[in-house]
Amino acid sequence: MEEILHSLTTELRRGTLTLAVLSQLKTPQYGYSLVQLLEESGISIEQSTLYPLLRRLEKQELVTSSWDTTETRPRRYYVLSELGSEVLAQLKLEWEKMSEELYNLLRGEDGS
Repeated sequence: MEEILHSLTTELRRGTLTLAVLSQLKTPQYGYSLVQLLEESGISIEQSTLYPLLRRLEKQELVTSSWDTTETRPRRYYVLSELGSEVLAQLKLEWEKMSEELYNLLRGEDGS
């Protein structure tokens, strides 16, 4: 049962992580600052998950990136593109709709 639950939980988290990451890129963030922001909200994400996700989002043109070399350690900053902002707005609406529908469905399951 634990293996099945872990697999299903991983599937459930996969899509929500994309929404969570996009929601935090309204202002430029570098990888570690993004991990911290998410963890402060109770969402843990491994760097081995985050960086491939950021690269995919950049390839989809939902985020843009740029290097900041003004400090001793260069950092790559990511921020929502115009398309990314539009997609985020639509995903938020879809998330709210699906969450409400699922909540109603699960609430009916226990007779509440």
